[in-house]
Amino acid sequence: MGNNKNATRSRQGGLQVITLCISTAMVLILLGMVVFTVLSAKNLSSYVKENLTVFMDLGQDLTETEAKQFCDNLTAKKYINSLKYISKEQVLEETKKTLGADPTEFAGTNPFLPSVEFQLNADYANNDSLKWISEELTKLPNVTEVRYPEDLIYQVNKTVRKISLVLLILAALLMIVSFVLINNTVKLSIYARRFNIHTMKLVGASWGFIRKPFVKQAVAQGLAAGLLANIVLGVAMYFLVQYQPDVMEVVTWKVLAITAAAVLLFGVIITTICSWFSVNKFLKMKAGELYKI
Repeated sequence: MGNNKNATRSRQGGLQVITLCISTAMVLILLGMVVFTVLSAKNLSSYVKENLTVFMDLGQDLTETEAKQFCDNLTAKKYINSLKYISKEQVLEETKKTLGADPTEFAGTNPFLPSVEFQLNADYANNDSLKWISEELTKLPNVTEVRYPEDLIYQVNKTVRKISLVLLILAALLMIVSFVLINNTVKLSIYARRFNIHTMKLVGASWGFIRKPFVKQAVAQGLAAGLLANIVLGVAMYFLVQYQPDVMEVVTWKVLAITAAAVLLFGVIITTICSWFSVNKFLKMKAGELYKI
């Protein structure tokens, strides 16, 4: 009879642990999705900013050698991400294809100017930075004009700031919700063992001694839940890449590693803190109070 009761309690305990791990993992999946989205949004912002093109017209008499030297000097500047030199001959050829006529036949000479198209590093892709960059470049020899989509850059930066604020607020709210949900789950699992805690306290066990197995179990459960959440997130990411391979231009391995580490860390920290406070709550209670909750 006693063996049957012990077996039943063992099965119930094992079921509670599984339930706790699954419940915690579900919350960590949501938390991991937010961390992933926040980090990816930062990369997406940089990707968009670094694909905004600035146009610079050069002098008509610039030679190919001078143009190459000019581009080499420009590439060395800290705010340049990439650039492309377009000779006036290239512009002429493209115009011929587009119009179906040769402008030199009625102009007598090639009327187009050589130019440089370049993209900025993300930190400099804003109107304030572009203002002084434009002034600096305009002062260079053989530079006639610097043009950039001012309104578009303003709208991109404004949208990025709004999205970042919304994601940060969402992340903060989800952290609070995650803590509450996991805390309730942990508290329920410890609630079932409140009389064991009281019995250990009666026989003279110290609070630290009583807490130790619960904290150890919480760490193990947090790791298990974190691993389970990471497996689910990894599978979801695999199917996302299969469906849309271009997503890897924004999502880096660094983002994936940070997300996985954050999920594991949050799982361990939250379950450990919740276990610590829940055990302390029952340790402070008297025998009569344990029957009233």
